[in-house]
Amino acid sequence: MNPSYTISPLGDSALLIHFDNLIDEALNEKVLSIYKTLKTSSLPFVDVVPAYGSIAVYYDPLKFHAKEQTAFNTIKELVEPLITTEDSPDNASPRQIKIPVCYAKKFALDSEELARQRNISTEDIIHLHTATTYRVYMIGFLPGFAYMGRVDMRLATPRMSQPRTFVPAGSVGIAGEQTGIYPLTSPGGWNIIGRTPLKIFDTAKDDAVFFQPVDAVTFYSITEDEFENYQGRNS
Repeated sequence: MNPSYTISPLGDSALLIHFDNLIDEALNEKVLSIYKTLKTSSLPFVDVVPAYGSIAVYYDPLKFHAKEQTAFNTIKELVEPLITTEDSPDNASPRQIKIPVCYAKKFALDSEELARQRNISTEDIIHLHTATTYRVYMIGFLPGFAYMGRVDMRLATPRMSQPRTFVPAGSVGIAGEQTGIYPLTSPGGWNIIGRTPLKIFDTAKDDAVFFQPVDAVTFYSITEDEFENYQGRNS
């Protein structure tokens, strides 16, 4: 059974297919299934971008504008049959990915404050963060930034009220029920609890983006020496 949805304009050259604002695996599976259908269709979309519970479809309005109706209405009529098409489940197993993280104080910029807020220890943060397997729900915000969930509710913490202007690449953070890794140095408001030596976005590689939606990700703790050695081997 297909979940209910709405279709609304997203500016003058895109539309948004919205299902719900949930971190839900079944909903995300449906979104990704429709995304694949739209992406592989013969319709000349500029781009199709999936999120947790929605899909943005970008198009050239000049290619779809007609005298009788707007480009938005034309696109809406074209995509609706693809949304309601019954799809076969994707039985392929997700990639299992293990990510090394150094949770040392020098990298864990917000662990002490997070521990205070949640009434747990910094050691608890490491244990809880490494004890869960996370699903990659979507890629966004920055090139290669993977939104993963869900964290243990004892770690769930809102974004910082005052974002940092500088978050180093590789920083591992928590925001709400999500965890993620900053692929590039950038401003950001996630609570930083460690750093990975891996390059999450690397333009020197054919596939610059490290993660893909539905990847199953686990984190494991490494020491500062291991962090430095790993960076040395991959510099």
